[in-house]
Amino acid sequence: MRARHFVRLKLRLLANGLRGRNSRVVLFVLGVLLGLIAAFSGYLIFSLPGILGEQRPAEVLLPLGGALIVLGWLFLPLIFFGVDESLDPARFALFPLPRATLLRGLFAASLAGVPAIATFVATLGMVHAAAALGGFGAALTELAGVIGGILLCAALSRAVTSGFATALRSRRARDLATVAFAGTAALLGPIQLGALAAAQRADWRGVGRVVDVLAWTPLGAPWSMGLDVAAGRAAVVPVKALIVVGSIGLLMWWWSGSLERAMVGAAGGSGKRESATSQRPPVAQLIPRWLPRSRFGALAAREMRYWWRETRRRATLITFSVVGIFLPILVATGSESSGPPGAMLVFVAALAAVSLANQFGFEGSAYAANVVAGVPGRIELSSRAAGYSVYVLPALFLMALIAGLVVDSPAAVPALSGTIFAAYGVAMAVVMPISVRAAYPLPDSTSPFAMSSGGGMAKGLLSFLALVGATIATAPLQIAAFLLGDIWLWIGLPVGLAYGAGAFALGLHLTAPVLDRRIPELLATVSATR
Repeated sequence: MRARHFVRLKLRLLANGLRGRNSRVVLFVLGVLLGLIAAFSGYLIFSLPGILGEQRPAEVLLPLGGALIVLGWLFLPLIFFGVDESLDPARFALFPLPRATLLRGLFAASLAGVPAIATFVATLGMVHAAAALGGFGAALTELAGVIGGILLCAALSRAVTSGFATALRSRRARDLATVAFAGTAALLGPIQLGALAAAQRADWRGVGRVVDVLAWTPLGAPWSMGLDVAAGRAAVVPVKALIVVGSIGLLMWWWSGSLERAMVGAAGGSGKRESATSQRPPVAQLIPRWLPRSRFGALAAREMRYWWRETRRRATLITFSVVGIFLPILVATGSESSGPPGAMLVFVAALAAVSLANQFGFEGSAYAANVVAGVPGRIELSSRAAGYSVYVLPALFLMALIAGLVVDSPAAVPALSGTIFAAYGVAMAVVMPISVRAAYPLPDSTSPFAMSSGGGMAKGLLSFLALVGATIATAPLQIAAFLLGDIWLWIGLPVGLAYGAGAFALGLHLTAPVLDRRIPELLATVSATR
């Protein structure tokens, strides 16, 4: 079985997933349009130094931009878009396929998509720049480097997400995997702060020296080879090519190991669970004492456990926690680089609520149990929000506290808390109708980052809509805080709580009847073949 068969299978699954689903067709078209915009924008940016005939700016821009592309392929799937798992490795566990064949096929299929094509078109601007600066030989070398860079991006993305998903599958290893992920994601903060500080100081010589070192790492090596030929340094090209090829080989080796463990683990590990079924406590004992002994309390308690134990949901909590870690650092850099604390808190609160934009997709066909039980829409939505808010609300208050202490304004903590709670309530009101009308199925995969074809675009677009909606809806609070000054420090908390609670109540009132009417369509959507 050759790699092209995997590519054809993925494209056929993509076509079948779009057939008869107008909402998914619209999201896919939007994804293609956004990919085209990003591709041609990147092409123009990367080709500009060559068009202007500037060798040194090209030597800074191309490796730096290429490194950002690699980091984007690494972190964006973990944080926002997820990984396309149309061809879930676990589905091939019973087929007599050699591991090498399966690895090549899945790797080729991962390159057959909008992100890879958009990245390739954007980086062709590097080839244009190399051709303008060094002629045909430099352009050909840069083209080879660009292809190697894209292969590196795909290998890095799949290896890291697969490896981290494997770690999350073991409950004992989840805490360690959480720390490892937070430490890896923490690299985003220093990179962003370093880039902002360098841009503000305009110390381009220092940036150039950093990029010269970056060009000898796997992040920057593939994008700088054509420029080396243009500058008369063709002897270093084989060394950089070896760095790129070696990095791809190591990543593929890592992915190969985690891929096999994923296939084996998908069918095992159930013996201990069965032995514990006889010791399960009564249902009433599963509800915390502070929750009512009612349908709402039972569903809220279930959501609390799901958010802590289910890998996809737990990965979402990890992402939110990482953002909370960076918040004090970003605020400490000053208003010019990070904006006022209130604006940053609005963004974090909206990002927290975005996790519920596809809350029914987490369960898939298991949502049928609630349908059969006849759970009303109001109880369904409010219990899900309550179970999730148990983890989010304390974290939001802690972030407001840290933000106030970092900017040396403890008196502003109540007002900042009111702002962040208001933004969270507004964002919840925004995502509730989105979760009912724009739900999408998730693949049957143990990976917490797995997405079906088109699901990544849906997740990214819904996240963007929720963030924009929450920002606009909380603008009156931001304006009031600016106009009232010290008075807002006293009334910010109660006003923010009332504003957020009112927005949530309004969203619940408007969305619950819609959910009651669309239960069959919603169940069919989230239960679709993924």
